[in-house]
Amino acid sequence: MKNSLKHITFFVLAGAVLLNLQSCKIGKNYTRAEQELPVNYRQDFVKDSSIANMPWWKLFKDPVLIELINTAFTENKNIKIAIVRMDESRLYLDISKADLLPSVNYGSGAGSTYNTTTSNFSNSVNVGVNVSYTLDLWHRVRTLNDAALQEYLATEEAYKAVSIGIIASMANAYISLRDIDNRLSISEKTARNFSENLAVMQAKFDAGFVSEVDLTQSKIQLIEAQISVETFMRLRTQLENGISILLGDAPKKIPRGLALEEQINLPEVPVGLPSELIDRRPDILQAESKLHAQTLRIGTAEALQYPSLTLSADMGVQLLNPTTFFAGLSAQVLGPIFNGGRIKTGIEVEKIRTEQLLYQYQLSYLNALREVEDAMISQKTFNNEYALRKLQMELATKAAHLSWVRYDGGLTSYLEVLSLQGSQFSAELKASVALQQELASIINLYQALGGGWEVTEEK
Repeated sequence: MKNSLKHITFFVLAGAVLLNLQSCKIGKNYTRAEQELPVNYRQDFVKDSSIANMPWWKLFKDPVLIELINTAFTENKNIKIAIVRMDESRLYLDISKADLLPSVNYGSGAGSTYNTTTSNFSNSVNVGVNVSYTLDLWHRVRTLNDAALQEYLATEEAYKAVSIGIIASMANAYISLRDIDNRLSISEKTARNFSENLAVMQAKFDAGFVSEVDLTQSKIQLIEAQISVETFMRLRTQLENGISILLGDAPKKIPRGLALEEQINLPEVPVGLPSELIDRRPDILQAESKLHAQTLRIGTAEALQYPSLTLSADMGVQLLNPTTFFAGLSAQVLGPIFNGGRIKTGIEVEKIRTEQLLYQYQLSYLNALREVEDAMISQKTFNNEYALRKLQMELATKAAHLSWVRYDGGLTSYLEVLSLQGSQFSAELKASVALQQELASIINLYQALGGGWEVTEEK
């Protein structure tokens, strides 16, 4: 019995090794599709090491913002979904690896036979083990395993893309919140000034020095500032609610750190080269991994055209007669003869799917280029706009002060004062918005270049 078992084991292993050595791989290996890459970006930016290579915790200077981003990395629901998807993909990868190993199953059976000649019952109880192994003659299982690996890598890149999105969303929301704080402060200051103006106008009206028209205009001006206060208070609370969701929490008050003017402060923003996007942007790498996996599936579909070989070994014992041992070795060859063209059609389907993913991969790169170019022109123009808005604010403040002096001296009408004070209020609000937009453009450029997917801060 021992010799029989040794022979069976030897033939199974020898056959598996021999046939796998003689097997051949069906299908083509993946090669990265060539792209027409521009040498430089349209905008004239520094080409040194891209800002994307800077860790996000070094880009942002506000410790409160850094802590908010760290919290989002652990509590944000989209991050949690991306992590769970990676776990799911990893399990599918483990399942695909199991197909490369033999299958071992156990079984038992019992039976009773009645002999009419002898009027006796013959009972049997069998326990056995079956070992089966489908030889990977055409590397179909290995190719499926490689495809599963690429799908897993795609989920990793998706996680990185979500990480970048969380950083950009949190940073933009926080910068917007500091802008709303700033504009609310401007509105409250302006409302106090207009209230003081109204008190002066009321006293002059009571003394008969100004008309009721001037008094009414002063009241209208104050109400406009008070409306702005209410507007920005509403926007501030709503923005805090949105940030709370990014933190994976119920609506709550958000802590504050540096003022808007003290946030990102870069003397220049280097962008690197367009070709770096292919190896830097997670969404492009994700699209490429999916294309890689789908390219491999063409080979697995082609392998179905060829026969498969399965080796099986059965061993067992008769429990009622333990000296009775049975063993068997079998081989099964199964191949297609006629299936109505289903296999060939399946191959064409996989090729069409591959072509679709190729176009999606190419489109992802084109979209990346557009996002970078959009962010670059935004950063450049918002930087210039903020400089102009700041100058406009300074001039409007000076003009409003001079106009009040002129009015108090009887040299001009109150209409001029109202106009210039309104211009000052508007200029201050617009300067704050321009600064927020400049900072947001840097964040968006950082994201477009593929920066920020590192999620572990260096100590």
